[in-house]
Amino acid sequence: MAVFSVMADETTVTSKRIIIGGDYDYPPYEFIDKDGVSSGYNVELSQEIAAVMGMDIEFRLGTWGEIRELFDRGEIDIVQGMAASKQRTHLYAFSPHTFVNQSVFARNDRPILESLAGLKNHQVIVQRNGSMYDLLVNVDKLIELIPVDTHADALRLLASGKHDYAVVSNLPGLYLSQELGLSNIKPVYSIEGTNKYGYAVKKGNEELLSKFSQGLAILKNTGRQQAIYEKWFGALQRSPWTRFGLIAAAIAVMLIFVSTGIAIWNRALRKKVESRTQELKAQQLQLLHADKMASLGVLVSGVAHEINNPCGILTLNFPFVRDVFKQIEEILDEYQAEQGGLMLAGVDYTRLKTMFPETLEDMHIASRKIRAIVEDLKHFASKDSSDLELNELLDLNKLVEVSMRLVANQIKQSTNDFEVHYSDNLPLFKGSGQRIEQVIINLILNACQALNDKEQKISIRTLYDDAQQHVVFTITDHGIGINEDDLSKLTDPFFTSKREQGGMGLGLSVSAGIVRDHQGVLDFRSMEGKGTTVKLSLPLKHKEDAL
Repeated sequence: MAVFSVMADETTVTSKRIIIGGDYDYPPYEFIDKDGVSSGYNVELSQEIAAVMGMDIEFRLGTWGEIRELFDRGEIDIVQGMAASKQRTHLYAFSPHTFVNQSVFARNDRPILESLAGLKNHQVIVQRNGSMYDLLVNVDKLIELIPVDTHADALRLLASGKHDYAVVSNLPGLYLSQELGLSNIKPVYSIEGTNKYGYAVKKGNEELLSKFSQGLAILKNTGRQQAIYEKWFGALQRSPWTRFGLIAAAIAVMLIFVSTGIAIWNRALRKKVESRTQELKAQQLQLLHADKMASLGVLVSGVAHEINNPCGILTLNFPFVRDVFKQIEEILDEYQAEQGGLMLAGVDYTRLKTMFPETLEDMHIASRKIRAIVEDLKHFASKDSSDLELNELLDLNKLVEVSMRLVANQIKQSTNDFEVHYSDNLPLFKGSGQRIEQVIINLILNACQALNDKEQKISIRTLYDDAQQHVVFTITDHGIGINEDDLSKLTDPFFTSKREQGGMGLGLSVSAGIVRDHQGVLDFRSMEGKGTTVKLSLPLKHKEDAL
């Protein structure tokens, strides 16, 4: 029955339009906006309560004095924004939805007040029939009150230079100062204590008030009231220091990002500079090496020419000297038979007869060796490969066979384990057969010299690299191997690890030059103590622009 009673009462309440009164110029709580529509925190809150409670409402906003008179006469059912005070609790019942603080405003040239006593003997503007009017009119008769209808009127009067102070609610005072551009006034004192502020009904109408209280509770629990409050008061309650802090934080974050970006950019730039510096150093070393090699080539060319001429005279004259000795040999034999004890150059003729041809032959062999070395030096010193005939169609397998026949004796003396694998149907390639044979012979001789005993193995293989369109010759020995530091120097002219055995260090350098002329590649893989593999790759066709 109790529930039915309440519903019946609610039906009674909701069936009647409820008139809600409020101040027409008390922003941001309640006011008439520029379009003539009721607006503000109180208005939006009342609209939400009416929606959740199913009430039909009508707003009636006017000057506070007019609204108070209509309210007291019963022409307004409920006031949505009234500050509760002792004087008013005898007449009205309250359901507060927020609190209000009162502040004293003054022009900027006024000092800060320490108490309300500072208002004595001054003219103070205050809203007519407002809570502060009720308070001050009874506090001190020495305060001359100047009543006005609205808070906006109070602040305008004060800003215009009239009267001394204005007492208004704090938030509306700040709001109106900003909205009206009243930059020459400021709050100089905050009155102690807060007033409950909210809905008020006349005594005896608490039933209607309870509906608003119930609706207000729903909005609080759903967070809707807080959202409405933030909408109207959030900006006003933010401290300038808070805004300054946010701006400072944003600037700090931006500076951190910029600093981080600059640091990263500097680091990348430093790495790039270091990398470029290393590249320049490497290029400088290459240029120095190239210049050194060019100078060496000129020097070698000159030395080869100077050596070649006398060496040619020796090589040509050794057969003549041998023939001469053969022709006088009979005369010397007769003289030795008749006279005996023939001595030539301090050597007994009998001994000289055997020794002299051998000596001549050794000298002839040595001169030919000098000539061969000179030829290698001339080839190394030559920068122009145009003299090479690279247009022969060559069969790599046949070149390997010919080369092996030429060094068959050295292979036989070096190893008992020698094997060759020829690839079938190897395509022909263009080049100089004599030059490629020279390279292959050089590689075979190096492999032979790398072996410590005849049980170590040498293997040769030919194949075709279809992807690169290269014919390939590989030779692997299981000899002493090459030091890792020496691998990069193998093709440097005059570099040799067999200096004691008479090595000149020109063989691989000359071979590398020949391979380069053929646009091929000479690759060395070796492990010290395990052996070495050399791979010679030659293209089937030459790139015309590279020749």
